[in-house]
Amino acid sequence: MKLRTGFKAQMMGTALVAMSIGVTGCSSITEGAGYIANDGLTATIQPGLDNRRSVTETLGRPSFTSQYGTPTWYYVSSTTGRKPFVKPRIEQHSVFAVEFDGAGNVVSVNTTGVDQVVYLSPDGDETPTLGRERSFLEDLFGNIGTVNAPGAPGSGGP
Repeated sequence: MKLRTGFKAQMMGTALVAMSIGVTGCSSITEGAGYIANDGLTATIQPGLDNRRSVTETLGRPSFTSQYGTPTWYYVSSTTGRKPFVKPRIEQHSVFAVEFDGAGNVVSVNTTGVDQVVYLSPDGDETPTLGRERSFLEDLFGNIGTVNAPGAPGSGGP
């Protein structure tokens, strides 16, 4: 009888370990990307007082800068969460934008959040291109007769 009770306890222990592994396997995975947002530091950036140098010393280099229009620096921070075998979901997202004038002084600051994120869904799995559709045989035998043909590039000799 004692052997059977020990076996039962061992099976229950094994089941408990398997369940705990299963529960931890389904836990969410959180990943951060981009600038590490710090509300205390971003609050110190003041229009009219700061310039490019002071912003760089306070926040560091931006995630990216504007290429056209008003010079603007963007500090992008994003946190995604996902469960195993599931598509990642954005949990937190913020963009801190610092706009400068021509002299390099801060003109305005703006913070946007996840409400400004745009989700794109591609339309189909093909990219439309110009030209006509060719069949497999046209692709395979398309060059027959055009090699060394009069008027074709490279047919005139050296």
